[in-house]
Amino acid sequence: MSPLPEAELVRSSVQLYRYLLRCCRRLPPGPIQQHYRHAIRQSFKVHADEDDPVRIQQIIKRAIEDADWVMNK
Repeated sequence: MSPLPEAELVRSSVQLYRYLLRCCRRLPPGPIQQHYRHAIRQSFKVHADEDDPVRIQQIIKRAIEDADWVMNK
């Protein structure tokens, strides 16, 4: 599966969250999809207090790369 075309438009954490959930919908339904939806929510809870813009952009870039890897696996 190829990544969603909106990846280059993701600039904020809310946009990233929506992008990742849309990617998740493309996975096979069932335990795999539930696992990744839970992992997305947990990651956002862990990073909710991040306020450094550079670090936020690093997290966004890494999350998109990881999503691309999952979608291609």
